[in-house]
Amino acid sequence: MKKEPLIVLAGPTAVGKTALSISLAKAVGGEIVSADSMQVYRHMDIGSAKITPDEMDGVPHYLLDVLEPTEDFHVVRFQQMAKEAMREIRSHGHIPILVGGTGFYIQAITRDIDFTENEATPYRQELEALAREKGSAYLHGLLADVDPASAENIHENNTKRVIRALEFYHLTGRRISEHNEEQRERATPYNLAYFVLTDERERLYARIDQRVDAMLAAGLVDEVARLKAMGCRREMTSMKGLGYKEILAYLDGECTLDEAMEVLKHDTRHFAKRQLTWFKREQDAIWLNKKDFAYDEKKMLTHMLEILQEREITEQKGENI
Repeated sequence: MKKEPLIVLAGPTAVGKTALSISLAKAVGGEIVSADSMQVYRHMDIGSAKITPDEMDGVPHYLLDVLEPTEDFHVVRFQQMAKEAMREIRSHGHIPILVGGTGFYIQAITRDIDFTENEATPYRQELEALAREKGSAYLHGLLADVDPASAENIHENNTKRVIRALEFYHLTGRRISEHNEEQRERATPYNLAYFVLTDERERLYARIDQRVDAMLAAGLVDEVARLKAMGCRREMTSMKGLGYKEILAYLDGECTLDEAMEVLKHDTRHFAKRQLTWFKREQDAIWLNKKDFAYDEKKMLTHMLEILQEREITEQKGENI
């Protein structure tokens, strides 16, 4: 049975995935599914660096602006929504292009991971109570004791994933980081091309700092203030994202705006580092270092199209772009 085609364009935050994804979609007749844990939310545009309608340039996008910030979003829900979007794209005779930086979400699709939803266990409830009582850093410390690799990859503010990792260890006696490595070995059900866009570390970090400054100038503080006025609280999944928790701390009088911005820049750089660490473990990854293409998008796109043609994902030839 012929496998359905799937293109992935992943990479760290601020590396330039958005512009390249539009050029790629136009070249292959693709439609884009966002693999981002924050852009799914309405009213959260600046802090999530959400693509604008003008930037889309007519290319259909899915999983943007589909949930309210008060709603929960997790990998199981993403997987369900993304698969539905991919079926719709194929019904149009087009190729799904999964674009984003949330590696765990991408892996859930490319490896078709079976997430069995379990009832809340007493241990999970105990961990949730501990998080409320002693804070997320305490819980993250417990994880570091039993599964250092997971603690390195999961931010301490991502309480749900920390709890899931601790619960997995408690129930199975195994580290979830080892389980995730096994999942990476699963054969993909797709005719897959998994591109990872990257750049020199110094240039990437400079772009991150510039993006944070641009977010502030574009009205990030006002955006977070509006969300707070809507009733959004820091324990909500939506408000744990980069750009939101830091500005909330400022609005709540816990730090100055300058301090909040410095924390945001630092945490975003660290997040990009964790993203790269994740993608380096993906065995199917085709790395695209912008420096290798002299920062010429057309050269990069030609290279991508040649690979897609070799894999019979598209008949489009690179010289036709």
